[in-house]
Amino acid sequence: MGFFGFGKSKASTSIDWVNLDSIDLLNELIEGSNTKPVLFLKHSTRCSISSMALSRLENYWDIEEDALTPVYLDLIKFRDVSNEISHVLNVMHQSPQILLVKDGKCIYQASHNEISVDSIKSKL
Repeated sequence: MGFFGFGKSKASTSIDWVNLDSIDLLNELIEGSNTKPVLFLKHSTRCSISSMALSRLENYWDIEEDALTPVYLDLIKFRDVSNEISHVLNVMHQSPQILLVKDGKCIYQASHNEISVDSIKSKL
């Protein structure tokens, strides 16, 4: 939040994250992207930049619930799943990183300070 609460309004909705904890669930989510886009957030619980990106998403989130499926991956805990995402979607691993998947393909990716709600909305 900005100084004294100015310059930012907190979104009235929160993100209902799907916690990604297995390769089987990853495959289901990618398959599900054929009917509804899926947003993967690869988050490092040991990185302050990753924590800032997560906080920025959560504070400014105003994307309708039916617009996409938001997925959270703790890449420290589930490194194998993170590696599989990179392999299956043919994207270079970064952290923090968002990947917007539609029809089984990554249509947008961003990392670090490029991660924003506005950038996601512009790709939907």
